[in-house]
Formats: sequence, C-alpha cells, structure tokens
Amino acid sequence: MKKLSLREAKDTAEAGGRDESLAQSFGYKPDILGVLVSLSCILLSLRKQKLFLCVAFFLLYPVDGWKKRWVESKHRPDYGKFQLTAGKFYGDKEKDKGLQTSEDAKFYALSTRFKPFSNENETLVVQFSVKHEQGIDCGGGYVKLFPDTLNQEDMHSESEYYIMFGPDICGFGNNKVQVILRHQGKYHENNKTIKCRISKDTHLYTLIIRPNATYEVKIDNQQVAAGGLEDDWDFLPPRKIKDPYARKPRKWDERLQIEDPEDKKPEDWEDFEYIPDPDAEKPDDWNEAMDGEWEGRLIPNLNYKGQWKPRIIDNPNYQGEWIHPEIDNPKYKPDPTICHYYNIGVLGLDLWQVKSGSIFDNFLLTTDEEFAEEVGNKTWGIRKDVEKQWREVYEEMEKRKQEEEAKKKKAKEEEREDDIWGIEEEGSEKDSAEEAGTDRQMKEDDAARAFLGGNEEVGVDQKDEL
Repeated sequence: MKKLSLREAKDTAEAGGRDESLAQSFGYKPDILGVLVSLSCILLSLRKQKLFLCVAFFLLYPVDGWKKRWVESKHRPDYGKFQLTAGKFYGDKEKDKGLQTSEDAKFYALSTRFKPFSNENETLVVQFSVKHEQGIDCGGGYVKLFPDTLNQEDMHSESEYYIMFGPDICGFGNNKVQVILRHQGKYHENNKTIKCRISKDTHLYTLIIRPNATYEVKIDNQQVAAGGLEDDWDFLPPRKIKDPYARKPRKWDERLQIEDPEDKKPEDWEDFEYIPDPDAEKPDDWNEAMDGEWEGRLIPNLNYKGQWKPRIIDNPNYQGEWIHPEIDNPKYKPDPTICHYYNIGVLGLDLWQVKSGSIFDNFLLTTDEEFAEEVGNKTWGIRKDVEKQWREVYEEMEKRKQEEEAKKKKAKEEEREDDIWGIEEEGSEKDSAEEAGTDRQMKEDDAARAFLGGNEEVGVDQKDEL
C-alpha cells in the first residue's frame, strides 16, 4: 500500500476534516497532537490498482473537542454521559483515549456524521475497538450504522439502522457478537452464535461484507466466523424445500440392528425369579370353601438366569435413514441487493449498560480489508501487550489495597469490641461499688431504726416535759 505523505493526506481529506491522526497511524507525527479524525478520503492502493473508501475516527482529541463532532441524543432526558479517557490502564495515556460510558444503569445515545456513501458492488469493512475495563456484567458494546436521514438529536433504540455489530454481554455464558443486518425493512440476526471476548483488555472487532454475498467476522484480527449471507441469515426463503408429495415407502427398513430370528431360548433356561416352595404343605385345617384355593409360599429360584432375549445382529435389510427429497423452492428468488446500503451517513453508539466503564475507540469504515487489518495492527496491536501488563499491575495494586483496607476494617472492629467490653467492665465495677454502698447504707438505716426504737419512750417523756 502506498504510504501517503502528510501533505498528500491533507490534499485528499474531505473539506472541513482533519487528518493528522491518520497520518500518525501510518508512522507520521502530526503537527497538532490530539485531533478527532472524521475523514472521508480516497486513498490509492497501488497493490490492487484501485481506489478505496476510508472513513476513520481516531479519538485523540484533548479535553472536550470531540463534542464538536459527536452529537448526544435528546430523545430522552436521562441518557448516560460519555467522557474522553484512556481509562485505568492503557498503552499510551493520550493515544489510547476513547469514549467511555460513565454512569451505571443508563441508556446511551451518541452519534457522528460523515459524508454519505454506498457499499454497492464494494466490500464494506466496519471496525472498532472496545475495552470493558469495568468487567461488564450486562450491557452492549456494539456500534450501529445509520442512513444519512437520521436525526441525530432524536436518535433512540427504535431509530432505523442498517447494521448493528459488536459484543453484547448479559450474564455468565450469554456473551456473543451481534451481527444484525437490515434487508427489505426487517432486521435479521445471524443464525450462528459468535462468542465475544469478556476480558477487561481492549479488543478489536471487525465485520467484512463482500459484494459476492459473503462475510467475515474477526476479533483481534483473527477470523472467528465466515460464510454466506444467505446461508447464515434468513433474508430470503430457502432455496430448497421438502417435496410435499414425497412419502416414505411403507416397507422402508430404517432398523440398523434386529433380533436374530434364528436364536432360540434354551430348554433349561430358568426365567422365573421366584418359584413355589416344594417343602410347603397345606395346613390340615385349610378350608377351600372358606379360605379359597391354597397356594404355597414362593422362594427365590436358585437357577434363575434373568429374562431371556434373543441376540442382536446387523439388519441385512437395512436401507439407511430415509431422507425426505427436496425440490427447488418456487418462492425463492435470488436478491443481488442483499446488504447493499446506499446512503450510510452516521455511526452511532446506542447502548444500555448496567455497569459503566466501556471505552470505544479507533472506529473505521473502509472498502479495503488489508488496510483495515493494518490500521488494527497499528492501533490495537501496538497497545495490547503494554495495556495487559499495566492491567495486571493495576489489579495487583487494587488487590493489595483491598487487603489493606480489609485489615484496617478488621482492626477497627476488634478495637471497637475491646472498647465495648471495657465499658461494660467499668460499669460492672461501678455497679458493684454502688451495691456495696447500698448494703452499707441499709445496715446503717437498720441500726438507726433500732436505736430510735429503743429510745422511743424517752423521746415521748421528753416531749411531754416540754
């Protein structure tokens, strides 16, 4: 692929767009670091000798500049807010900045517009990266492509879109890559289950739709699914249907094995588990008229061999499983316009997340598969190893921090318990002292009463004298 100079990239950029970060992805240092790229440009591929489309969004804009190109929907007042950040761990603090969901249990609706284009007779590549550093438990991590007619300020979950692509996670085991495509006014979900990545690291998601009606899904630049659009989506009626007039022949033998008709049960085969006791005797006073017919007790048969069954042999008349004949479906008509979208003009994040913290970055729309892979290697590919190492260090630090906090909490609880027991002991000593004082007072009162009682007459006499 031809390496463009910074000047050539600028010359090919759409009017009003800034392309320094695209040049940076090709190894050039931009004049102004931190530019939001919204680039609709034509790049020349010398390898294929054809032109290809490139619409890229590299989120390197500092502070709040990204808000000039991204529009928050006002369809409902309580949409969650995005913020520009590289997160808690990253490869490069500035280059790895992306759009992060910041509020738990919220819907999100954010979009950006570019010059409309069509993928008719062209390969369409949709690519972006997402990092669920919060350890997402339930929420979306996908993007949507909308027609140019979308009112961005009124974008919501019911807004008409062309493509929905990316990871969708809700609960353990329920994690998949959504690939929902619109055709003839209906949305069709991929019949295959494509598992997504659920780690906290950044992952690169790529969808390729080719003009020959085939597709490919990549995660981290590795293929995870591929096939035909008609085969893996129910866009059209099936090509073949079962012949409604065909019936399985009555004598069709589908039995793989049968009982051997020549096998006979041996004459001495004992297949009774219990037999009458030969030593049992009818009581002398048994009255059949009154007691009924006498039957001796049963005992286990010592010669019992179990229920006899003939041996199993291969069925000589086996014809195999009958397959219902198929015929061409008269309702099937090939449609060469499957996944042809004529005015793709908006890329949006229409999400619901229980736990926020997902970071979206490096959005790319192009018609060149190799270019998309190269961009992925120069963005996600460069950061992934450093980011993983940083995450491991960060998690270890968080683990130690939690352990320290747990120790401090436990120490405070133990200290609190000691304080409680100390108060109770002091109270007990005080109560004992009070009890002792009360007993002493009671004794003194008793002595006083006794003294007064013994001198009662004297007191009266003295009173009389007065």
